[in-house]
Amino acid sequence: MLEAKLFIGGDTVAANNAATYDRLDPITSRVATRASAASTHDAMEAANSAAAAFPAWSGTSADKRAAILSEAADQIIARTDEFKTIMADEIGASEKFAEFNCQVGAKILRHAASMCDQIESFSEIKDEHGRTSMAIRQPAGVVLGIAPWNAPVVLGIRAVALPLACANTVVLKASELCPKTHSLIVETLNEAGLPAGAVNLIINAPEDASAVVEAMVSHDAVRRINFTGSTRVGRRVAEVCAHHLKPCLMELSGKAPLLVLDDANMDEAVKAVAFGAFFNQGQICISTERVIVDRSVADGFMEKLAERAKTITAGDPREGDFQLGSMISREAAVRVKGLVDDAISKGATLVAGGEVDNTIMQPTILDHVNSTMRIYNEESFGPIAVVIRVSGMEEAISVGNDTEYGLAAAVFSRDTERALDVARQLETGICHINGATIQDDPTMPFGGMKASGYGRFGGDAGVHEFTELRWLSVQNGSRDYPI
Repeated sequence: MLEAKLFIGGDTVAANNAATYDRLDPITSRVATRASAASTHDAMEAANSAAAAFPAWSGTSADKRAAILSEAADQIIARTDEFKTIMADEIGASEKFAEFNCQVGAKILRHAASMCDQIESFSEIKDEHGRTSMAIRQPAGVVLGIAPWNAPVVLGIRAVALPLACANTVVLKASELCPKTHSLIVETLNEAGLPAGAVNLIINAPEDASAVVEAMVSHDAVRRINFTGSTRVGRRVAEVCAHHLKPCLMELSGKAPLLVLDDANMDEAVKAVAFGAFFNQGQICISTERVIVDRSVADGFMEKLAERAKTITAGDPREGDFQLGSMISREAAVRVKGLVDDAISKGATLVAGGEVDNTIMQPTILDHVNSTMRIYNEESFGPIAVVIRVSGMEEAISVGNDTEYGLAAAVFSRDTERALDVARQLETGICHINGATIQDDPTMPFGGMKASGYGRFGGDAGVHEFTELRWLSVQNGSRDYPI
């Protein structure tokens, strides 16, 4: 059994009154992690700690901040085997997915290190009144990062890396489903040289999540909130932030379309669909949720996709070399199976998979899906390639936009200009040409439109989110005023 405690002020500590809760292994239902269950008092202490550490950390040189973040990146890679073990126990993740998390997480930290010098003065203007005006960026203060379970290393690191690079201090609220994974990230940052209080960790029992989040958002020193998770929970977090007039960055649910136009390279499209729909059991916000295929090429495409699915299997990652692991819970598997059954009952064709054994669901393909089926609109968050056949590019675009979500998309065509024209018409924050919907580049603005949220992680856009933009001026010499 693993143990995960809070991290406040540079120390690993138990929760107030020594409260704990158990995170169960999703496959075996045995206790995977016994975690501290923070109270609102603990949450306020974490925010206090971050506030106390802010003056020193915000005054730390860019070179020093960059060195610490770079060291943390190296340590994430060095501890990959440890992350593999913990992620298998807490969320049923395969080794391939755990390795992917560590590699991308390290990449995010290295990019953050490269951005440490991006909050210097960037403009200076002298006017006719003898006034010199400067537009400057400076750290905002304490940043609250709320990270989910589904890509725990990637999204846990993303919640803290750029805020730290921008000289903010942070409180990471761990997911209740992977507390040890998130605590290992904080432990690694601390060992890389972050000063006490610069990063803090709060873990709470599921039933206390709302109270703990509201307590931290209400804290005077907390100036930014970034949340990654479902649209349902994100709406509640955004309401709390709005009440306290706190800016928040929201990266929420998705229903990513992958459009296969009539001139697409079918082999490449099939590889991208299999990766995008099945990787981590489809439990990624940018997973391929809808495969929109031109009717003229649909039959050939489906043959190739069905053959590809046969080569991919799911199972307990501790009992074999499976490409896919477990779904997050039995309840999640039952919900996704219900979406499959509903679609079949309304005329969809089950091409592959569909089997569920406890929390293990094999890669599943549904053909001839239409808007009468729940899976057409609902985010499945499962290992399902949902195929919708269309006639022509205009219908493909229309179906692609026929959703409340707008996070990621992809378009496959041998004509790049044509594909870019389609991409510009898709209502998503991200779109890839001839590539999978699952991609990550920390230098690029990552975020969604519509019910997939607002704000952007990554690059200059991320610096904008985690800094204050201010106007400072210096009057040189005497000036006349109207009165």
